[in-house]
Amino acid sequence: MKIAVLGSINLDIVASGAPLPRAGETVSGAALAQHPGGKGANQAYAALRLGADTALFGRVGSDAFAEQALDRLRREGADLGQVQVDAVLPTGVALIAVCPDGENQITVCSGANAAVAVPQTVEADALICQLEIPRAVVAEAIAAFGGFTVVNLAPATPVPDVLIESADLLIVNETEAAFYGESLHRAQGLVALTLGARGAELWQGGQRIAQASPPAVTVVDTTGAGDVFVAALTVGLVGRMTPQDALTFACAAGALATTRRGAQPSAPTRAEVDALLEDRR
Repeated sequence: MKIAVLGSINLDIVASGAPLPRAGETVSGAALAQHPGGKGANQAYAALRLGADTALFGRVGSDAFAEQALDRLRREGADLGQVQVDAVLPTGVALIAVCPDGENQITVCSGANAAVAVPQTVEADALICQLEIPRAVVAEAIAAFGGFTVVNLAPATPVPDVLIESADLLIVNETEAAFYGESLHRAQGLVALTLGARGAELWQGGQRIAQASPPAVTVVDTTGAGDVFVAALTVGLVGRMTPQDALTFACAAGALATTRRGAQPSAPTRAEVDALLEDRR
């Protein structure tokens, strides 16, 4: 199975352990860490950990942050041959605050992600895209790709109708679902709705065809759990799991991701997800 991911590449700068600040408030006592991130890179890394042969398409700056942002993907064996280097714009950065109960706030500085171009050729069984790169690039890439197309409609932002109507799988959380509203029902393919601790649902043609709840875990950090869910659901469906089994698999993978800190460091292996599901039976 080969999965291509077209999307953002960031370096996450994380402050954890302090309460999330209110507007105008300063909080102290946080611990600082840096991790590779960006929805595109996170989803590519998660797909790799789940056993897929994965290629990442994106853009970084010609700076030190680029090496840090790509380090885990390179060590895991991702195909990074289509990651371009921008001579002017910096590597994207996400500033993340994580409070003690695992909730977070994120501010993204797009940098080179804003200049990502449509790939000339994508050879894979599935193509995953998100909306941290230009929407027109996502729409064109999805229209040109001949395999299974996945769009994580995050962050919520207006998109061309054709993007919603043509993707084989759309993935949204509750906030994003409220933003897109009735337009999601025009989707010709599957629509996955994530519900946090309550699990997820899979819809098709306006009808719910599957639902799953996550295993009980101790939540440490929710950063990146949604990206792991996206990768896991894609791996499951492309790997010919039933919709119900793929959704259950994705919920388990997403739950495991919340038990560790960081976006990419939290991504579980296929063996870990399978073991969790076996223990649940």
